Amino acid sequence: MSETRPQWGSRVGFILAAAGSAVGLGNIWKFPYITGENGGGWFVLIYLVCIAVIGLPIMMAEIFIGRTAQNSPVGAIRSLSRPGSPWIGVGWLGVLTAFVILSYYSVIAGWAMHYVFLSVEGGFAGLDKTQVDTIFAEFSADPMRSVFWHVLFMFITFAIVVGGVKRGVERSARILMPALCLMMVALVIHSIGSDGFKPALDFVFAPHNENFHWGPATLEALGHAFFTLSLGMGAMITYGSYLKRDDDLVTTSVTVCTLDTVIALLACMVIFPIIFTYGMEPDAGPGLVFKSLPLAFGKMAGGAIWATVFFLLLTFAALTSGISLLEVAASYFIDERGWSRFKASSICAAVILLMGVPTALSAGTKLFGSGFAQMTSIVFGENNGKDWFGVFDYISSNWMLPLGGLFISLFVAWRVSGEARERGFKSGTKFDRMFWGWVFLLRFIVPFGVIAVFLNLIGFFDLIGLTGE
Repeated sequence: MSETRPQWGSRVGFILAAAGSAVGLGNIWKFPYITGENGGGWFVLIYLVCIAVIGLPIMMAEIFIGRTAQNSPVGAIRSLSRPGSPWIGVGWLGVLTAFVILSYYSVIAGWAMHYVFLSVEGGFAGLDKTQVDTIFAEFSADPMRSVFWHVLFMFITFAIVVGGVKRGVERSARILMPALCLMMVALVIHSIGSDGFKPALDFVFAPHNENFHWGPATLEALGHAFFTLSLGMGAMITYGSYLKRDDDLVTTSVTVCTLDTVIALLACMVIFPIIFTYGMEPDAGPGLVFKSLPLAFGKMAGGAIWATVFFLLLTFAALTSGISLLEVAASYFIDERGWSRFKASSICAAVILLMGVPTALSAGTKLFGSGFAQMTSIVFGENNGKDWFGVFDYISSNWMLPLGGLFISLFVAWRVSGEARERGFKSGTKFDRMFWGWVFLLRFIVPFGVIAVFLNLIGFFDLIGLTGE
């Protein structure tokens, strides 16, 4: 397997591809709105701590597994344990999670693509809040348009993945990531001159007690660390398997985490100056990007241009993550079933496409939307029933990703042999003294953090009164 396995053309190529996997809608869409909901500065500080002590160790563990085994998630776990080991289920969980997340992720990416089209047309100029809200509601409820953009995004993703590791995934990362960074920098520079830039700086980087509660904020930050770094979904195992065994595990992992975090913070410094300049609320929730920002773009000079750049940025970020998710799914069938890359990529893309259709229809039909929410109220509570999109997002983000991260940390810390673990960590790095700190975090700190997320999900902290509400 390892003799014929494709590899990255360079370490820079891997870093750009892995950072592209991590940088996605979680950075530019989700992180700013959960920062707004949780009061800003304190939440950002907690998030940075979670990235350092939870996210980074798990990322290193995933890349270690892939690089050591030179295989996709299922085969990698098998080779580091034994045939028939129950730990192989961790690999299966990663592959399944990739299918689930990309099925609804591509729908949101389709929304971003549609908003690029609207921005080019100058579609937000002079509109009031009701009109902007109506644009989003009518579009998301339109089955033909929602499915069309979903199909287009999946086709582009497939066209890149089918090209292979070097010619497809790495080449696209070398184009998309620099373009994404340039657009981000341009938007930040533009925001510096706005009236809302200083209030945004204060909101994001200074501690505030308004709308901040330690318990919920910490758990939100922990959960988001998994989503934003592409952890628990097999992506870093798969990408790590295309590395050489003597590539520096520590430096590459730290670089990817740093790039991902910097872009998330820059996204806040793009979005919040606009929000504060035009007198909007930072805690607008998921509608911050698709409702609040278009309203602001419609009021600013050159708004159509800046709106186009922003939603193109959002589309590129979604695409780099979508590529990694499809690569996880396809790599399983290439490695385990011996399929050609074309066969694996096309069949996986088709299955994910079909899985995503109910999500695309969630806002406009009773079958997968309101009616489905009434059905799921049995599971999620009478007032918390979810449509198809909500169910997939809830299960994957809150259960599958943290479970994957938990099992990965336990597997590397307790199941992998000490010799293989130490040799794999220290190979090619100058930071070999960090080894025991990494093992300590994986054995004790990471499991504690993930278990806290699960206890929050089942309402344990509410029961004992520790949520701070």
